[in-house]
Amino acid sequence: MQIYMVGGAVRDQLLGRPVNDHDWVVVGARPEQMLAQGYLPVGRDFPVFLHPETREEYALARTERKSGRGYRGFVVQSSPDVTLEEDLSRRDLTINAIAASADGISAGAVFDPYNGAQDLHNRVLRHVTDAFREDPVRILRVARFAARFTDFTVAPETMQLMREMVAHGEADHLVAERVWQELARGLMEEKPSRMFEVLRDCGALAVLLPEVARLWGVPQRADYHPEVDTGVHLMMVLDMAARLSAPLAVRFACLAHDLGKGTTPAHVLPRHIGHEERSADLLKDVAERLRVPVDCRETAEVVAREHGHVHRSGDLSPAALVRLLERCDALRKPARFADVLLACECDARGRLGFEEAPYPQRPRLLAVLAAAQSVVTRDIAAQAAARGQAGPQVGALIHNARVQAVAQWLQHQPPQPPAA
Repeated sequence: MQIYMVGGAVRDQLLGRPVNDHDWVVVGARPEQMLAQGYLPVGRDFPVFLHPETREEYALARTERKSGRGYRGFVVQSSPDVTLEEDLSRRDLTINAIAASADGISAGAVFDPYNGAQDLHNRVLRHVTDAFREDPVRILRVARFAARFTDFTVAPETMQLMREMVAHGEADHLVAERVWQELARGLMEEKPSRMFEVLRDCGALAVLLPEVARLWGVPQRADYHPEVDTGVHLMMVLDMAARLSAPLAVRFACLAHDLGKGTTPAHVLPRHIGHEERSADLLKDVAERLRVPVDCRETAEVVAREHGHVHRSGDLSPAALVRLLERCDALRKPARFADVLLACECDARGRLGFEEAPYPQRPRLLAVLAAAQSVVTRDIAAQAAARGQAGPQVGALIHNARVQAVAQWLQHQPPQPPAA
C-alpha cells in the first residue's frame, strides 16, 4: 500500500497558495485492507474512505471507462493493479494530475507524468488526455479554474476539444446539480467574468445559459452605459461583485439582473423598456432549470424587478420609498434587502468610468429602512384594536406611520444628486 497526496493540494503548494484541504490516493490496496486499518467507507460509486483520525478522504486508485453520455456514464474499476499514473491520467487538467509523497512535497520527489508543473510555470490550463472529452463537467471546471487563476490561459488544443464536445452534444447531458455547483463556485472566484468568457468561447454558454449568452451584441444607451454592449456590462458587474466581496446570492443576482435585455425587440433598441419584469420572468426559468437555492433565487428576483427603482430612489417621495421597501419585503427581511442594495451597487459601478464612483443609494436606503423600522407597530395595532379596527385598516395605519417616519427623516437630509 502506497499513499500519495494528489490534485489541488499539490497544485496549490507548488503555486505557493493556501491549501484548504487534502486529497489522497491509495495505490496497491483493497477495500478490506482499508477497513482493517480503521478507515470508514463513504464512496458509493467507487471506493473512498475517511481517515480514522483526520477524516480526510482517501480514494483507491482507479480507472474509468465511458459507458454512456453525460456525467454519470462511466464504469469505474478499482484494484491493487491500478498504477498511480493510470489514476492520474483520468484527471481533468495537467495541473491537477500531480502527486507527491504522503510526507509532503518537501519530503520527496513530485510525481508528474503529464508535465503539470511546467504548465503551472507557463500559466496554462491543459487537459491531461483525450479522456477529458468523456466528462462534460470538465468544461465547467476549466472555466472555473480560469476564473480562479486569472493569469492562466486555456491551451488552444483544450479549447478546441471543448468546442468539439459541445458540438457533439455532451454539454446537453449535464446534470442540473453539477452545473449549479460549478457555476456557484465559479461565481465566487477572483474574476468570475473569465468563467463566462471561456464558456462562451467554447459554445457551452449558449447551451447551459442561453438567456445569458444572448446578451452579447445587445446595445444599450451610451449615456447610461458607456460600455454599450450588454454582455460586456454584465461581465463588469460580476467582477465588481467579486471586488466588493459579495456573497453568492448577490453574485447570482448580478448574473440575472439584466436577462430581459436579451429579449428587447430590435426596433426599440438601444432602449430597454420593461426589461426588469422580463428579467424576473426569465430568472424563474433559469432558477428552476438549474435548481438554484431559494435564497439566491429570491434575492435575484427582487434585484431583477427593482434595480431601476433603487438607482432612482433619490427622486422618490416618502410614500414611494415605503412602497419600495414593501415590494422588496425589506421590513421582514432586512438582511436580504442589504444584499439587494449591494447587487444594485455592483450594477451601477459595473460600467466604464463608474468603477470608482460612489453609490449613495445604498447607505441612504438602509437609513430609510431604519426610519421605517422605528415605527412601533405593536402600539399602533393596540390603538386600532381599541377603536374596533382590524386587518387591512391596521395595515394602512402602519403604512402611513412609516411614510411619516421616512418623511421626517428626509427633512433633515441634504438634497440628493441626480442618479448617474
